[in-house]
Amino acid sequence: MRALLRLAILCGSGWLLQNSEAAPLDVSPTTVLLDRPETSQQLLVTETDGSTKRDLTRGVEYLVADPSIARVTPHGQLFPQGEGTTTLTIRRGNDQLTVPISVTSWQQPVPVSFRYDVQPLLTKARCNSGGCHGKAEGQNGFKLSLFGFDDESDYDALVKEGRGRRLDLSHPDASLLLLKGTARMPHGGGLKIDHSSPHYALLLRWVREGAPLTSPADQPVVKLEVEPADLVMLPSSSQQLRVTAIDAAGRRQCVTHQAEYVSNAPQIVGTTPHGLMESTAVPGEAAILVRYLDQVTTCRIALPRPNPSSTRPVEKNFIDTHIGDKLVRLGIPPSEPIDDATFLRRVALDTIGTLPTAAEARQFLADPSPDKRAKLVDALLNRPEYADYWAMQWADILRADKIKITTPGTVGMTRWLRAQFAANRPFDEMAREILTAQGPIQAESPAGFFKALDTPEVAARSVSQLFLGVRIECAQCHHHPSERWSQDDYTGLVGFFTGCATKRLPNGTEAIITKPGTDQKHPRTGEPVAARALGAPTASFENVMDRRQVFVTWMTSPDNPFFAKAIANRTWAHYFGRGLVEPIDDIRATNPATNEPLMNALVAHMIAVKYDLKAFTKTLLASQAYQLSAVANDGNSEDTQHFSHARPKAMPAEVLLDALSQVTGVAEKFNGWPDGYRSIQVWDNRMPSYFFRIFGRPVRASVCECERSNEPSITQALHLLNSPEINEKINHKRGTARRLANSPQSIDEVLDEIYLLTLSRVPTSEERAVLRSAFNTEGTDRRAAVEDVFWSVLNTKEFLFIQ
Repeated sequence: MRALLRLAILCGSGWLLQNSEAAPLDVSPTTVLLDRPETSQQLLVTETDGSTKRDLTRGVEYLVADPSIARVTPHGQLFPQGEGTTTLTIRRGNDQLTVPISVTSWQQPVPVSFRYDVQPLLTKARCNSGGCHGKAEGQNGFKLSLFGFDDESDYDALVKEGRGRRLDLSHPDASLLLLKGTARMPHGGGLKIDHSSPHYALLLRWVREGAPLTSPADQPVVKLEVEPADLVMLPSSSQQLRVTAIDAAGRRQCVTHQAEYVSNAPQIVGTTPHGLMESTAVPGEAAILVRYLDQVTTCRIALPRPNPSSTRPVEKNFIDTHIGDKLVRLGIPPSEPIDDATFLRRVALDTIGTLPTAAEARQFLADPSPDKRAKLVDALLNRPEYADYWAMQWADILRADKIKITTPGTVGMTRWLRAQFAANRPFDEMAREILTAQGPIQAESPAGFFKALDTPEVAARSVSQLFLGVRIECAQCHHHPSERWSQDDYTGLVGFFTGCATKRLPNGTEAIITKPGTDQKHPRTGEPVAARALGAPTASFENVMDRRQVFVTWMTSPDNPFFAKAIANRTWAHYFGRGLVEPIDDIRATNPATNEPLMNALVAHMIAVKYDLKAFTKTLLASQAYQLSAVANDGNSEDTQHFSHARPKAMPAEVLLDALSQVTGVAEKFNGWPDGYRSIQVWDNRMPSYFFRIFGRPVRASVCECERSNEPSITQALHLLNSPEINEKINHKRGTARRLANSPQSIDEVLDEIYLLTLSRVPTSEERAVLRSAFNTEGTDRRAAVEDVFWSVLNTKEFLFIQ
């Protein structure tokens, strides 16, 4: 009865909990130990009713029995006031809990350590952020390492630089660090630390103790725990987090107010500096990154709809099962399935970058076979355009740039890629050949990839991002701010690529050669760092000349945690418009997939099909999730994460230009190229083209797919509306519009042809009625009417987007 009453109130009054029978209270932790004068303990108070939990930390009354021992804030944060023991009473109406409190080391506390006590405060106050003293050149002559990754240099900068002007050991209160941090002296960064806060007291005690770098009690933090770690929130509600740091000696310390919090979906759940999560009314999921020193962890939050739906998409394979589970959990209904015309156009543009012809559309729409969609996918994957399109996309991210690797090198790499996709070579074999390539750059091979990646450092971070989905470049200069990777990890990875070099050949060309590699020196300490893959032990190069072979063997092994996930996520993102992990090449524990069970299932499937990309693609395209409409309903219009409806995608520049040329019947003429070539076949990434430039064709300067910009712009819209080149295609004397205008076909037949050419469907009765008026306007001839209709359809969102 209580659960039913709660549900009725939630649905009827916007989630306001007012039930007369209160659920039991819980508190965490159940006992509190405060072992330093400046420490604190965040409490979590919840009521639990069955499987439902509600945060009451800010909604109960707190009372400390002996205020001389401890004090408590209305937000449930306990602070020591003196040595001894006391109790805290927590009340809500007639319910109450008692928490024992013990305060120790008040008179003789453990000395303050710069490394483990002061450094986290500087990070929390953003003193060492990129916008303050942590940027490359520092700020106003004071430079700290970004996010405090280098304790020794930061200590020297703070304590020793400028003749020690920043600290006054004889008059600690007068230290520049404290005066500026509390804004008692003019400070460009403003107020950073409140003068009455425990953080200020800790800094003051550190200076009074002589500002030591370390303390005899120092122990490295080895783990970070967040509570709760996984929960369901109500719309427009809040939830306090509690963060505990565990050091190597097992000591547990509450660092809730020293930790940093970042939401990966602030439109769903935002955070405050004190670990309070605040949900919006937008349903979905969010992950909160929690960072303290060099440790990170996450809290996962689900925010269901207020009036949940239990509708699931039709389950055609395991993809639909996992997506259905997520949608039901969040109460988000799926959109309707698409019709045959929409499927034909979507799948053709996605797989081969080519519009269906009018004849192909007629044939497919008239086919009564129940398995015609599967047959269509099979046929598309075996067309030569499939190899052309995917060779183009991989040439982009493999940096087949004719300026960097020469014209013959770009041609050779493009031809090699086209051959791999045409033969459906397993992706792990392709990756192995790419990453161990050697020989002439101008040959039909991927050797040019290592000409583009011209240093071991560039090679290491590019390979990591492209094939592992790990952005490790941050660790080149400092510990990765949201991952476990350190400068040691970065330097160890670089060691695999030190034996790869470019050699000038007698005929004036170049080749990639290999020689014995060397371990790299740590950029800060100068000590050699043994080569090792990410998260792996030190590599062995016994009887191996090419260090890259050892790396690729590790990378393509079945138990590698990155490789299969990276290509599965990249392929998923192409067909579904966004990755399960976004950005697609930023896979890390603190950036989890929006559907972890689905991600794991896709990885397992990729391994099961032995990296057969066509087989993997067939599974994606056979799912009901891929075949959902892009038209959102009232229940899923705000969903951008969970694939309840399709995500319209702007056509890539090359695909759009080919589509315009195909439907108008006028091929594009590329400077210096024979007639008949299509944009997706053109290997020249530096070809001057205003169309390519404004529609975001990449110049292949990086391995990031973000270099291709598909975002619509005013410039694009104006070009499509007013471009003389596009108008010339529409008005061309041998173009489609002229042919239709001169044909004996009826007006309705002409309209059908235009729509089948452009949208793979016939016009609706409403569209037909509007378009027929173009032919009936006084003074308009048939040719002008056909051209006007063509121009109008080519400027619709339905034509310009893959929907």
